[in-house]
Amino acid sequence: MKTTTKLRQLLKSDSLIVAPFILNAFHAKIAESVGLNAVYMTGSGTSAERGFPDVGLLTMTEMVSNAKYIAGAVDIPVICDADTGYGNPLNVQRTIREYEAAGVAGVHIEDQLFPKKCGFFAGKQVIPLEEAVQKIKAALDARVDPDFVIIARCDAYAVTGWEDTIERCNAYMEAGADLVFVDGIKSQEDIANYARDMADLPRMYNGDLANTKQMDDLGYKIMICGSTIWLIYKQLKDAFTELMEEGAVNPERFGTRWDVAGLMGLDAVYELEQKYGVSEVPVV
Repeated sequence: MKTTTKLRQLLKSDSLIVAPFILNAFHAKIAESVGLNAVYMTGSGTSAERGFPDVGLLTMTEMVSNAKYIAGAVDIPVICDADTGYGNPLNVQRTIREYEAAGVAGVHIEDQLFPKKCGFFAGKQVIPLEEAVQKIKAALDARVDPDFVIIARCDAYAVTGWEDTIERCNAYMEAGADLVFVDGIKSQEDIANYARDMADLPRMYNGDLANTKQMDDLGYKIMICGSTIWLIYKQLKDAFTELMEEGAVNPERFGTRWDVAGLMGLDAVYELEQKYGVSEVPVV
């Protein structure tokens, strides 16, 4: 089954879709191995892996390249950050076609001015509502697979206020978006208001202010969880500090190369080598 269809089926269910932030195919495979049914390719994480803050410095090509590796590594749906669509509605159309060809299950397009900033950073600006609606319509017209999910992200809350955010989200859904995604939610009150004031809209949430059960009870459809990025930062920094100060990293901190190799499919490689006569005996 196509991952786009899998995502559609998940959206039709009564359960919350939990999609942790992942930076690359390796992280996606780990998420799949523990039973998570979707992952989210983060723009901030993809930027960080290339040495940049999340302020719109990466190109569409760089983002799609990462998405292609991730989608090719797992059988679960991959939801991707597609930023502003990298330009006007015509750019949005190419963006949708490229992401869809990469094998991902869906993307979100935001209403920020290009180049964008992380939804939690200062200095965001949003484009006019009418222009944002046209970008959503262009995205819908561009998709080939009708199951490919188009999520309308709204960044207006911190810029023009909550009432404008509500108006925009309703307009994006009227334009045909599959879900809305209000970014920049910073409190439990925000979460409650989001659920109350957009109760009739399928909603996506980004954050770690509530657990998955709470978000499920509030009727959210997708929860993307960014704590994985901050966990990676803290764990690596602590391990590198320990190496610097103690001369070695405590083995209890990490798994083994065989754990990773097994997850990456080493046994299948050995089987293929034997099948095609590449190698008679695996070299360990």
